[in-house]
Amino acid sequence: MPLDAIIFDIGNVILRFDFNHALRKLEKHSDPAAEAIVELLEPIKQAYEGGRLPREDFQKEVRAILRFTGSDADLVGAWEDIFTENEPMIRLIEQLEPRYPLYLLSNTSDIHVEFIFGRYPVFKRFKDAVYSYKARALKPELEIYQTAIRQFAVDPARTLFIDDLEPNIRSAAEAGFQVHHYHHDRHAALFQQLREAGWSETPSVAAASLG
Repeated sequence: MPLDAIIFDIGNVILRFDFNHALRKLEKHSDPAAEAIVELLEPIKQAYEGGRLPREDFQKEVRAILRFTGSDADLVGAWEDIFTENEPMIRLIEQLEPRYPLYLLSNTSDIHVEFIFGRYPVFKRFKDAVYSYKARALKPELEIYQTAIRQFAVDPARTLFIDDLEPNIRSAAEAGFQVHHYHHDRHAALFQQLREAGWSETPSVAAASLG
């Protein structure tokens, strides 16, 4: 079916991320070793990204759990320092924007949103966004997809949702979206699905998709 709009996840789709960078920075100011930090922080990370824990309380909780001795800037800087651009996807977004309205749907926090919009110009190409911390729902909960349908005023049957995680893809399909399970090593598969939906890329982008 032809497309009217495209919705993108952020992590490991537009930006690749490696939380190990954050762990190494947090470890410098914390009692637990890096290997333990992930498990210790996961519950409050979920609460923070799910909109159930304000930023100030999140930072207090991190300090208490890790016995963190660094500054607020150290803590926020560690939390931000996980991203690198997925360059083939950036080029694709630049080509898609003139034809389709582009949207974001991401499990994320205000710390990350502020950072990526300040660092990466590609995010200016998106018309609107639903973030988990504002929606108070997390993918793969159906509620967040329903929020996106209402907020973006899209027909899910004519909207492609792109995500790197299978549970999120399954829930999006259940909500009625066309879906693409993305992996940066299979970038060309996304091009093929877009072509089948009626999109034609420029020669330069076509060449990039094969790289």
